[in-house]
Amino acid sequence: MKTQILIVDDDLSILKLLNFILSKDYELTIKNSGLEALSWLEEGNDPALVISDLQMPYIDGQTFVKNLKISGFYKDTPIIVLSGADNLSEQVAVMPFTIDAFLHKPFNPTSLKSTISKVLSIYDVSGCTSPVG
Repeated sequence: MKTQILIVDDDLSILKLLNFILSKDYELTIKNSGLEALSWLEEGNDPALVISDLQMPYIDGQTFVKNLKISGFYKDTPIIVLSGADNLSEQVAVMPFTIDAFLHKPFNPTSLKSTISKVLSIYDVSGCTSPVG
């Protein structure tokens, strides 16, 4: 069974690229906004990893990630921010919660795959998203 990754981004070209790069190795769930992603999560879905953009309609990525981190159920789900924001490192630095990694768009597919592997290796991806200790 493939590890499930939730991808949240409103850019169709990025979603197609991520699907092309990652679908061979992972089960992908793709949502176009933080609102869609939260609805999907509220249905009881539990991804091993979330990849999210920051700049999206309805609920931006920072608000989406904040909702995950303050929830009891998803607070330990690893998160990678993948964004084209000019000041991405500054935005990540001032977030009142931790993310596991961030990459700037445009991204190198090899770096993305390596980052995903690294983040997932820290967590038990056999169904539980708590850090391996």
